[in-house]
Amino acid sequence: MNAPAPSEYSGSHAMRRRDAEFLFPLPHIPEAVGLVRRRAHTVLTGWNLPATTIEDAVLVISELVTNAVTHALPPAVLQLSRTVAEEPCALRIEVTDAGPAGSVPRPADGRHPAEHGRGSAIVSALAARHGTRVDPGGITRWADLPTV
Repeated sequence: MNAPAPSEYSGSHAMRRRDAEFLFPLPHIPEAVGLVRRRAHTVLTGWNLPATTIEDAVLVISELVTNAVTHALPPAVLQLSRTVAEEPCALRIEVTDAGPAGSVPRPADGRHPAEHGRGSAIVSALAARHGTRVDPGGITRWADLPTV
């Protein structure tokens, strides 16, 4: 599982050497977000990352997974990878899905507008770098978080 990362990422360089990697297929249901948060927290804790990095990573993971489960077609997968050979050390979070599912109907009365649309701003605020990669099989949204 220690394969090199693809060399083309929009808005950033590729992470070349990974020393740890975790793949988790995402169930395409809203409850997947909580399950993935717990699993990711356990994995990141096992990698001995700083508590603040884990908290930020779990929030970014929540936003990217929510986007995939809510707005995209299955299948989707979460991939976490960590580098230590490069300075600074980084955690890469990637969520790949099969692409847009079309428009998501919103309540006609506008009851929940504040619950949507903040994910990109949260990822931007917490990540050192982030972007999107489009491949023939789908779309990957990724974020790099510093681990030191």
